[in-house]
Amino acid sequence: MDSGFSDRTFTMGQAAELLDVRQAFLRRLEAHELVQPDRSGGNQRRYTQGDLERVSHIRELVDDGLTLNGVRRVLALEDAVRMLKAQIKRLKSREARR
Repeated sequence: MDSGFSDRTFTMGQAAELLDVRQAFLRRLEAHELVQPDRSGGNQRRYTQGDLERVSHIRELVDDGLTLNGVRRVLALEDAVRMLKAQIKRLKSREARR
């Protein structure tokens, strides 16, 4: 994804085109609470760069054969690993200051 888009939001149609997925796939991800795009005043979905990156990652997992429930578990585990790595980094930093 191009970092020049970082502050921009995208409609569902734009997001689907950029990601080469169907709009129904994006709606299904939202229904399964895997992605929660913002909504415009007219209640249209607005996807951020972060949303697009998350959908791209989810698509890779689905393409690898995971179900959406499996994707949810993988994403939760990835979040846990990130939190643990951050905690280890803080502890190492604290220990280095002693």
